[in-house]
Amino acid sequence: MFLLAITCAYVSKTLSGSYMNSMLTQIERQFNIPTSLVGFINGSFEIGNLLLIIFVSYFGTKLHRPIMIGVGCVVMGLGCFLQSLPHFLMDRYEHESTVSVSGNLSSNSFLCMENGTQIFKPTEDPSECVKEVKSLMWVYVLVGNIIRGIGETPIMPLGISYIEDFAKSENSPLYIGFIETGAIIGPLIGLSLASFCANVYVDTGSVNTDDLTITPTDTRWVGAWWFGFLVCAGVNVFTAIPFFVLPKTLPKEGLEDIAEIVKNDKEEKQSEVRKKRAGITKDFLPFMKSLLCNPVYMLFILISVLQFNAFVNMISFMPKYLEQHYGKSASDAIFLIGIYNLPPICIGYIVGGLIMKKFKITVIQAAHIGCWLSLIEYLLYFLCFLMICDNSSVAGITTSYEGVQQDLHVGNVILADCNMDCNCPTKIWDPVCGNDGLSYMSACLAGCETSSGTGINMVFQNCSCIQTPGNSSAVLGLCDKGQDCSMMLQYFLILSVVSSFIYSLSAIPGYMVLLRYVYLGLPAALRGSSYIPAFLILLILRKHRLPEKNASSETMLEAKFTGKENEGKEMDQNSKVLNDDELKTKL
Repeated sequence: MFLLAITCAYVSKTLSGSYMNSMLTQIERQFNIPTSLVGFINGSFEIGNLLLIIFVSYFGTKLHRPIMIGVGCVVMGLGCFLQSLPHFLMDRYEHESTVSVSGNLSSNSFLCMENGTQIFKPTEDPSECVKEVKSLMWVYVLVGNIIRGIGETPIMPLGISYIEDFAKSENSPLYIGFIETGAIIGPLIGLSLASFCANVYVDTGSVNTDDLTITPTDTRWVGAWWFGFLVCAGVNVFTAIPFFVLPKTLPKEGLEDIAEIVKNDKEEKQSEVRKKRAGITKDFLPFMKSLLCNPVYMLFILISVLQFNAFVNMISFMPKYLEQHYGKSASDAIFLIGIYNLPPICIGYIVGGLIMKKFKITVIQAAHIGCWLSLIEYLLYFLCFLMICDNSSVAGITTSYEGVQQDLHVGNVILADCNMDCNCPTKIWDPVCGNDGLSYMSACLAGCETSSGTGINMVFQNCSCIQTPGNSSAVLGLCDKGQDCSMMLQYFLILSVVSSFIYSLSAIPGYMVLLRYVYLGLPAALRGSSYIPAFLILLILRKHRLPEKNASSETMLEAKFTGKENEGKEMDQNSKVLNDDELKTKL
């Protein structure tokens, strides 16, 4: 029952985490906040986690672990609910547009009108381009994410320790494997949920979506990000229920029928707990000191921080990268990540474990496997720089009105002879795609004089800037980036499949090395590097006059005599040293 409950908890926590990562772009657009602030909001989960992880990991094993995990799940649910709250407290989402969202198209002020008045002047002050935060409601998302991080804290350390304490040693890896499976199922569900929500308009139910003039591929589109957080909140709270009825302790697996042994073992443990309870706080500081003074542990923490930094950066902003660079909608980007990346990771974990078991890989071999596979994956990563698409061809920005490519820093030539007399707003981004394959900032800047249809089905005609034979027309939205960009996207996704598989294939050997080879290898590497300055010392001493041999001999004799004198004292302290070593080993 506990195994089933903790697996569901892993599903719920990874479901919430993957959904949060997938909705970063939608949150950025909803509150009109810069990407740097979005990154801080996303990192606030780790802030909440770090606030309690040390204390929960240390003191949690001495308390009622199932109840603590259940409370954590409820707190995660509360955090998810807080993250969805701004939607119900804010006004409707409004995006900049030259076309009315309400569907009232009786006025053609968004078209080229010679007698009209220019609504906006060209931007002269660069500070005007800085995003203006629409609302401070994003603080709810920040606080909710911190609370979600606090709630997630007890699940992993207390769940794993509970299994280790009461499961057979030979069954423990199998049970942990079930839990890790839940950690893979969660993101699959989370990405699917995110893909669905990103395709639904944020204010669906309160606005007529037929009147919308933007589609999910538009950079102004905001999906129903709040709905998924409500789902995550419900799942987390529901997952917490079983933990409140599970016992604090269980009989050791395999000893259920040996009542006397179980009873004696339980009494012995209770006696030890009573003796140690008073010294819990007293042992905490020595425990922390032993960790912080352990060079192997601290160096591995440094490596983990660097590696995890790069990994989180890729995962967090990959949906936005696929949107901006390859022109995919948020829904499609999230779906592609789930389909192309998660299955290879699952397969890699399984294959890596089978290889370790089948060929009985030693620690040294595992270190080589993990190192070289990781290096290969790292080198393959650089191929991503070749799989790029050209910028969207937008007249007046990346391309001239004649269709000639130009650099972004050349200058602002938004107005041309074909739209000079149209009195168009030049600060609003409401792109249209002309039938010449070129995009324009708005229908007005394309020189369009008439329109037909409503919502996303609007068609603009008689566009003076669109140079095509016959009737020149345009439709809402940016033009497609073309077949070449679609092929580059396919190459990028295939590379991500291969990289994900290789990365996960090295994960199991790496985990084995983490527990053993890291311990043996890092000290060896550190000692090996110490010989470099040692050789330098020898070279320096060759150039200097050394002390007399007699002085050296006298020093040696003094050291020998002192050593014999202290030999008895050292023997007396042996037991104390052994006890200290025993304590350090336990810590």
